[in-house]
Amino acid sequence: GEAKAALPLAAGPEGGGPSLCRGGARSPRTSTELSAWVVKRQHRDPDTKEGSLQPEAVPVPAESPTDSSLHPAQLEMLKQFDLSWEYGPCTGITRLQRWERAESLGLSPPLVVRETLLEHEGDPSFMHCLWHDYPL
Repeated sequence: GEAKAALPLAAGPEGGGPSLCRGGARSPRTSTELSAWVVKRQHRDPDTKEGSLQPEAVPVPAESPTDSSLHPAQLEMLKQFDLSWEYGPCTGITRLQRWERAESLGLSPPLVVRETLLEHEGDPSFMHCLWHDYPL
């Protein structure tokens, strides 16, 4: 039988052949080709892991107008507590539970956070972390 020549999959410009990307797509060589290639890749099937670079629509949580407008500095402090990674994850538990967990682990969370949470106990805009209204 006849031997067939192997197709070079990764031959670059010096090899004479087109270089192929994952999935067999040829990589772009010029800025015009790059633009067309990027646009093409952005419009792939939404069921695949590759594709659109558009951010997903995420609902914006509605805050209680009474408490949020009366205590913006306290809410900002609690937001900073949520964003402080040194106290551990904040999703799936209340801010007070997170504060108590951090305290039990010797992480010294700010006492003013606990005092603020106890002062507004039962108010969802104070008790739940920044990410509470977003799906995981």
